[in-house]
Amino acid sequence: MNTYKPLRAQKAGAGAEPAVVPAQEVPSETPLEALSSICTILTVGLFVMAFIFQNMQIPSGSMEKTLLIGDHVLVDRITFAPPTKWAPFVHYRPVRRGDVIVFMKPHSESPDLILVKRAIGVAGDRIHLRQGVVYLNGVAQTEPYAIMPKDGEFVSYRDDFPADIAGLSGEASEDLAARGDCRDQACINAEGIDNRTITWADELPSFVKGDDLVVPPGMVFAMGDNRTESLDGRFWGFVPTGNILGRPLFVYWSFRTPADEENKTSMRDRIGSMFHVATNFFSGTRWGRTFHVVR
Repeated sequence: MNTYKPLRAQKAGAGAEPAVVPAQEVPSETPLEALSSICTILTVGLFVMAFIFQNMQIPSGSMEKTLLIGDHVLVDRITFAPPTKWAPFVHYRPVRRGDVIVFMKPHSESPDLILVKRAIGVAGDRIHLRQGVVYLNGVAQTEPYAIMPKDGEFVSYRDDFPADIAGLSGEASEDLAARGDCRDQACINAEGIDNRTITWADELPSFVKGDDLVVPPGMVFAMGDNRTESLDGRFWGFVPTGNILGRPLFVYWSFRTPADEENKTSMRDRIGSMFHVATNFFSGTRWGRTFHVVR
């Protein structure tokens, strides 16, 4: 009577045949499991982009030399956020003088307008400018990152702030009169800024003591590093700390972009811009700025 015996490995030799072990079947992923995996990845990605990091493109030259038009930066949204009990291991700190900050513009003329500037003063600080030089609590500041006005090109309401409040209001009023009726979005935005400047000039005296602008509690005074080309706190006021979204960490990609690109908002312009980037990616990328740390 024949009986079945367990399969044993045969010794190698003449006429010996290798034992064939059947391969195990790998269970295939069901459509529902695949969808679940995708949803998990998307959820984690959205959480990271919404609460931890955010990407941002620099549209203007107001922060040159620190940030250039066309720089794409990764923004840290944790450090300046209010502390939470559920994440005690996360490092939080208040904004310090000299920090580069990303924030929602207060009194926004354009909905959801996000700006990048440098924090010049925090609550209680006394600030004034003389010929473009920042004096903080009576001490002239050395700012190697700032582009200062050249000799013979000083503008009193801009470079001797806040000494010439009348000049600040007058310049904005003249701009409004010269602009006339606005027919495009860029003009409407500029008109809104001029109106805000006039209102700010009316509010300014209540924050001025002697020669200095005094930063009130819960506020930050911010300016662009390109001091002659930046529409900043000198023209519209303080930044509430609640408006601050984070700080840029580093440039992950930089592409040479025209200065007027931010004014091109039509669908045709956007398609043209995308085509230009696609066809000039390698020649237009500033490779030397990749992973440039923002300070």
